[in-house]
Amino acid sequence: MTATDVSLDALARAARALDDPPGEPAWNHDELADLLGPAPRKPAAVLVPFVTRAEGLAVIFTRRTEHLNNHAGQISFPGGRIEPSDADAVAAALREVHEETGIQPRQVRPFGYLDCYETISNFRVTPVLGEVASDYLAIPDPVEVDEVFEVPLSFFLTAENKHIRRIHYRNRPREVVEFTYGDYLIWGATAAMLVNLISRLERSA
Repeated sequence: MTATDVSLDALARAARALDDPPGEPAWNHDELADLLGPAPRKPAAVLVPFVTRAEGLAVIFTRRTEHLNNHAGQISFPGGRIEPSDADAVAAALREVHEETGIQPRQVRPFGYLDCYETISNFRVTPVLGEVASDYLAIPDPVEVDEVFEVPLSFFLTAENKHIRRIHYRNRPREVVEFTYGDYLIWGATAAMLVNLISRLERSA
């Protein structure tokens, strides 16, 4: 598998099927166990959106507004807490992508899951993979989202673009993954989910 030949079919083969949603523990549970303790994590979901372009698949991201109390200015996937009214993680992801970006649920075809991911804010996030129609219209919610933009999937599959930053946090060393695409710094939970995607692609090749 090269960085330029990954198809939607390859992504679907690498993903967990829609009838096989991921459960606990999250793949990074052990890394955060000393920070979060044994308390139950709050359920959340994000959409990891892909769109087909002439040069290949691209990944859709949002850039958060600067005035938010949490994650201000950060690059993220659209998503949030799973509400009681949501049937499941897929329903939550589709609702959130519509609320944050204006992309209509009918323009998204969910096709699988990544593994669950825990955050230092005590959420257990279920990433839903989805194909977005190439003619989608983004109308970002001005309260939450400054910008909706795309990055070629091949960028994340090129090993040289993945950088590891070593930090000391809560009394021990930790590693943070970063991708820098132009002026966009993609790190934290978003970068970690991309790493999980890459790992699943490599194992399924």
